Amino acid sequence: MQQQDANSQSENAIMGNFDHGLTLALSKGRILKETLPLLAEAGIELLEDPEKSRKLIFPTTNPNVRILILRASDVPTYVEHGAADFGVAGKDVLMEYGSENVYEPLDLKIANCKLMTAGKVGMIKPQGRLRIATKYVNLTRQYYASRGEQVDVIKLYGSMELAPLVGLGHYIVDVVDTGNTLRANGLEPLEEICKVSSRLIVNKASFKRKHAILNPILSQLEKAVEQRQ
Repeated sequence: MQQQDANSQSENAIMGNFDHGLTLALSKGRILKETLPLLAEAGIELLEDPEKSRKLIFPTTNPNVRILILRASDVPTYVEHGAADFGVAGKDVLMEYGSENVYEPLDLKIANCKLMTAGKVGMIKPQGRLRIATKYVNLTRQYYASRGEQVDVIKLYGSMELAPLVGLGHYIVDVVDTGNTLRANGLEPLEEICKVSSRLIVNKASFKRKHAILNPILSQLEKAVEQRQ
């Protein structure tokens, strides 16, 4: 009975209130895959494979750290509002959704890519007002405004490459790694807006209130990043 109570309390700590531990927000995909080796250097490893589970909260080998698996664009929101103490987010996401209310102490130098414009191969720039399809609405408006151009921005959530092919937009703005997806769909990268890498972000209150358990992890992550350079 005592063992069951202990297990129940442990499960509650992972799944429910975790006020005295640290909650780390990550997103599935490339960021998760490239963050895990760095976390392992800091003694933090997942006890379950998130790719094989429907869970969204995961315990780790560090009893003081649990991991949330979120949509990439939601990571800054969870950290900003204190639902997660720290997280990993692409610079593109931080610039698009704003990160003024979180600390950004470390460039993890992973998931490197570029935010670029792209269009059909050999396409001549059309006259008149451009239509740009993207999920980066704010960054796109800022970029074209800096060039003195007014554009119509069409919000999409995925499959950006389709937009120029079916006439929805003249160009797209998206992150580009190898460019293989663009080329497979008859598109080519055009102008670089900014370079992108994944950053460690920290809730401001947690940075002060939980510094005793947070700072050693930040130091170990920084050391792991430096050793990889």
